[in-house]
Amino acid sequence: MGGIASIAHRDDDDAIIARLIESIVDDDAVIAEREASKIVSMAAALRIAKKHAASQPISVQMRELEERSIAAEIGLATRVNDRAVQNRMHAALELVDGYTATLDALAESRISARHAMVIVETGRALQDADARAMYEATVLERALRDTAPRTKAFAEQVVEELHPRSITERHREAVKTRTVWMQRRGDSMSELGIITPTVLAEGIWDRITQQAHETKTVQVARPADDADADDDAVYDERNLDQIRADIAIDLLLTGGPTIDPTTGAISGPAGGLAAIHARASIVIPAVTAAGLADRGATLDGAIPVDADTARCLLAQAPSWERVFTHPIHGHVLATDTYRRPANLDRYLAARDIHCRFPGCRRPARVCDRDHNHDWALGGTTDACNLACLCKRHHTLKTEKPWKPVQQRDGSIRWTSPLGRVSTDPPERYVIFRDEPDPPPGDPPF
Repeated sequence: MGGIASIAHRDDDDAIIARLIESIVDDDAVIAEREASKIVSMAAALRIAKKHAASQPISVQMRELEERSIAAEIGLATRVNDRAVQNRMHAALELVDGYTATLDALAESRISARHAMVIVETGRALQDADARAMYEATVLERALRDTAPRTKAFAEQVVEELHPRSITERHREAVKTRTVWMQRRGDSMSELGIITPTVLAEGIWDRITQQAHETKTVQVARPADDADADDDAVYDERNLDQIRADIAIDLLLTGGPTIDPTTGAISGPAGGLAAIHARASIVIPAVTAAGLADRGATLDGAIPVDADTARCLLAQAPSWERVFTHPIHGHVLATDTYRRPANLDRYLAARDIHCRFPGCRRPARVCDRDHNHDWALGGTTDACNLACLCKRHHTLKTEKPWKPVQQRDGSIRWTSPLGRVSTDPPERYVIFRDEPDPPPGDPPF
């Protein structure tokens, strides 16, 4: 009887899973249809921006401000960074104008939005209309029956076959796109990436892998039986990936380039570019700095940092400053330092933390200090009329009718050219208590 009941129970679960899969497929179909509609709207918005820009005999930079302003309007309404919106607008227009069959397949829920973007992004290398049409037809057929990553790999092969220029010619242009980027991943960890010629990337990978293997061959591993471990010994328990990462980090933080253009010679270990040290702006609560708590430390006042790293950096920092916050709402009230730099700038950086345009997270340390009410129009130079704005949004505010008004609590009320209103509040430092308040009568320590 037990066996029969078990089989029946499994059949019920299979029926439930089947219904769930049908529901997921239906949901994906609805999402794909709405994504297609959204893409059409984004493309239409970019067309309007281009029409406005083309009607004005102004510089290329000023024309781009039309796009930026409309992207910022959409970002404000959808709570999306305006840079991301602008990139999506361009991709949408490419899809609408250049890949009608792909757009139709998306609207009919036969492919996903990711499939569509793979076709657009990979197809950018093809400029000839006939070649692009052949590319779309070939890759779309694959997209209808395969995953987006596999479709991308197939699309790259098709582009290689249809491209009129050799890989050697294209590489000369592609090498100009080399870059390095960073993306936060959470838990006080980030991803650091590099785009470089494949031969160099393979060489870098091979070298740090060899170095990691050499390190692993000489490292002392902890005995399987802890009873045999030496209490005074330092055991290296890192795996190969961790060693490889540590070597790469050490080389980037402490090494120098082979040829130093600042000296015109081979760089030494302590001169030229090798003498430049990494910088970080860490905010550490006093209780965390003292080792009484392990929370609250942040990079640039917003990104969580583990307490051990924060205290290590604090101990080695050449200078530090105190930040005073309100005991109730946590707003920054003032800063001080043993050095005497521009106190107002330091106050604004501590208060704003990042660019104060809605949705922007550029750190305050790389932002301009901008008058909300222009100095030329009677604005004053004080904290109540100043805010941190990155170059992009400082220019947008100056050249387009985006109007900021700072409130008494440091909030900035933005009004867009279309009249949409958004208030950007000052950041607050969130304070966690390790212990609840003691009961009445107990000592406070």
